[in-house]
Amino acid sequence: MTIRTFKDATAIITGAATGIGKALAVELSNRGCTVVLTDRQVALAETVAAEIVSHGGNAWARELDVCDYELMQTIVDETVAKTGRLDYMFNNAGIGIGGFADEYEISDWNATIDVNLRGVTNGVQSCYRTMVAQGFGHIVNTASMAGLVPTASQIAYSTTKFAVSGLTQALRVEAEMKGVRVSALCPGAIDTPLLTGGVYGRLPKGITREKATAYWAKLKPMPVEDFAVEALDKVAKNIPLIIVPGRWRGMYWMYRLSWSLWFKNAKKDLARVMRMTRRK
Repeated sequence: MTIRTFKDATAIITGAATGIGKALAVELSNRGCTVVLTDRQVALAETVAAEIVSHGGNAWARELDVCDYELMQTIVDETVAKTGRLDYMFNNAGIGIGGFADEYEISDWNATIDVNLRGVTNGVQSCYRTMVAQGFGHIVNTASMAGLVPTASQIAYSTTKFAVSGLTQALRVEAEMKGVRVSALCPGAIDTPLLTGGVYGRLPKGITREKATAYWAKLKPMPVEDFAVEALDKVAKNIPLIIVPGRWRGMYWMYRLSWSLWFKNAKKDLARVMRMTRRK
């Protein structure tokens, strides 16, 4: 057996009730993939799954907190037992707790690390041996541009996303020898609830949802449905670091090639955020 792209494949997606996870689930189904949607917001995930089924797709939802490794393993085992395979594991669930480092509580760090990093390691641990045993599979971890280029005022988020991009690149080398693919999704500004805090995260203190919307509007967030199409096209090509929209690659290379130029621009952006929070 070999991996299927994407017709008649099976995929599990974490954080699939809204945003990027939902868009990936719908687009994967459009391409003929059986989709297992997992999320803490299980009622929303069930609604998305029902919509997919109503359009002729094959999908179901399961409640999952990605911090619960045993439950994640159960879902992986259940999926393989039901479909006979696992082609794709999208470790996508994430939260953003914005703010300056001196405003954080230890609970902010713990929540961000638990979901954004431990949620990914749990996902990898739960599916990797299965993929190695079957001789194929593709693990796709949602990092961020904040995992390739440091993001001030989002320090905990950037910390975890750098860890995810590092994990993904290191595992890709090892996994390739066993027939398993590994890629990192690195979204730029995408029009999702995360831009305004999301359900489980929050904006920096002093920034309202209206202010955040205005800030991101200048960066022209990509519609999430368009992101899913382009991202999956690149997953199909087994691209290691999937940066979408493509224009954000310029920021990545500026950081790689000229740290001083990036630092100068980063300070300007931080000053803009500080003005928004009225912080000196």
